[in-house]
Amino acid sequence: MKHLQTRHYHDFSKQAANLIINQLKAKPNSTLGLATGGTPKGMYEVLRHSKGDFSQAVTFNLDEYVGLSANHPQSYRSFMEEQLFEHIDVAFSYIPNGEADDLEVECQRYEQLIKQYDGIDLQVLGLGHNGHIGFNEPGTPFSSRTHVVDLAESTRQANARFFKHYEEVPSKAVTMGIETIMEAKQIILLVYGEDKQEALERLMNGEVDENFPASILHQHPNVTLLSGGVKMPHY
Repeated sequence: MKHLQTRHYHDFSKQAANLIINQLKAKPNSTLGLATGGTPKGMYEVLRHSKGDFSQAVTFNLDEYVGLSANHPQSYRSFMEEQLFEHIDVAFSYIPNGEADDLEVECQRYEQLIKQYDGIDLQVLGLGHNGHIGFNEPGTPFSSRTHVVDLAESTRQANARFFKHYEEVPSKAVTMGIETIMEAKQIILLVYGEDKQEALERLMNGEVDENFPASILHQHPNVTLLSGGVKMPHY
């Protein structure tokens, strides 16, 4: 696992964006795996104002809430449109359909779409406080493919700031599975803020364990850990 460390959020975001821009320079028709949440917002801001060429790129988002329409202001489709897609010329962008009549069929469809593009070239991940990647909560089998997940209370509470009332926070999501994520050719793990210190220390010092999903990343051959606003733990 390669480590890149910054102090300020602007530098953190710029480094993350540059990793994506360099990927597109090396392979203009890259398939990119994208993430949502507060951590990558700065990265998307840099990309919006960059000269990166997305015209041949295809994107797959990690996850989507179950029960929210694509145009719901808190859906991840809305997030991505606002943060990136409305500002760039991307070939295709795919996000799970959380309103699908048959969610199991939707999960299978998403897996097949990724396979049609020969997998993800570069996958962006965030690190949840409990070690989740995507919405793969502690206890998720490392062998999981795209699936429907019950969100942990800690995850719902972390996302409650985006909703007017906690009761509005969805309790389920469709997410890429851990095995799906691990098949990406390259992974960028973004970790920013003092509140992620404990999770980062467990990632660096703990065992590979399904109770801390991000720990599996130690077994991937090409992971870049980009951290900011946290102290890099000794290990």
